[in-house]
Amino acid sequence: MRAMGGMNQTPFGERVHIAFFGRRNAGKSSLMNAFTGQEFSVVSAEKGTTTDVVYKAMELLPAGPVLLIDTPGLDDAGELGEKRIARARAVMRKADIAIVTADAREALGETERELLDFFEKQGIPCLLVWNKADLLEEVPKDGENTLWVSAKTGWKIHELRERVAALLSERETEGPLIGDLLSEKDTVILVVPVDAGAPKGRLILPQQQVIRGILDAGAFGFVCRDTELEEALGKLACPPKLVVTDSQVFDRVNRILPESVPLTSFSILMARYKGDLALLAKGAAALGRLQDGDRVLISEGCTHHRQCGDIGTVKLPAMIRRGTKKELLFSFTSGTEFPEDVSSCKMVVHCGGCMLNRREMHYRLGCCREQGVPVTNYGVLIAYLNGIPERALEIFGGQELF
Repeated sequence: MRAMGGMNQTPFGERVHIAFFGRRNAGKSSLMNAFTGQEFSVVSAEKGTTTDVVYKAMELLPAGPVLLIDTPGLDDAGELGEKRIARARAVMRKADIAIVTADAREALGETERELLDFFEKQGIPCLLVWNKADLLEEVPKDGENTLWVSAKTGWKIHELRERVAALLSERETEGPLIGDLLSEKDTVILVVPVDAGAPKGRLILPQQQVIRGILDAGAFGFVCRDTELEEALGKLACPPKLVVTDSQVFDRVNRILPESVPLTSFSILMARYKGDLALLAKGAAALGRLQDGDRVLISEGCTHHRQCGDIGTVKLPAMIRRGTKKELLFSFTSGTEFPEDVSSCKMVVHCGGCMLNRREMHYRLGCCREQGVPVTNYGVLIAYLNGIPERALEIFGGQELF
């Protein structure tokens, strides 16, 4: 799965996730094809045609960019079927809107009841859509969250789109990434190291998003490498309102930057935007309680190619070992992988989650919270290891977060 279809497209993590669930042969794939107006998912009369999760990005007017997700049937069988079910269940935790698809010729089954119960408990807006209504002699009336349609004939597919759009309009909008920290005409310096780990010829997604946030706020953004920060500061007529840096050069930037200038990182901005900054700030303190043999889980939301100096699998473990002086065990996950059971870990360290949607990020944080496992963020942890957690979080409330 690609996080972006191109530089001008909305990233998957910023799109509303609309997912189709149900039993095999209920018509989930046909319904998604009808919804998009494209033959995107493969369909057939044979059960279990959809063997993996299928993603389709589109614009749903007037709501905007969405990500449609087709899933394997939750009643699949056999060893391979169990793996398919696991893939489908992983989508359940990141769905912003769920469409439970049922065969209009059959009674409501245990699978549908479990789905409806799950989404109700999670507070996820949900529609029960009875497909194949064209095969009925008499079609029942629609309910508040129930709709009878035919993907084959296109009957009431327009109504389905309208129902989904209405649910989207009721969703609570996410807060700004950086805009609320700035006023018009403020100056912000972004510190972007260009090293072996930097992608060739482009900025990483959080850097792109912060630049856009600065523009939306009507502020001025200046980008420099950490090696040119001191010179960049000297060229400004007055100190910047804020400096945002790559967390890996916190120490260098902190030494150069006057204490009167607020400092934070791209990762910490993402932690606030996608997650729970107070929870992640408190979780960093667990570093001082780690003992020899304790297990630390380091999780990334993306699946980029690992390099020799990879932040998640190489640099962070080395930083943690140096900071704690303990012999620790490390586990790693990436992309959609995240264990439901983290109880064997003494600490979880997560990336900013730029490739994940907010609901998936909160699910992961919720797993840690419910199991009593401290969880923190890359940027917060690196600030803690460099002895500057209060400074890095001051602009968000500082000491009050700990």
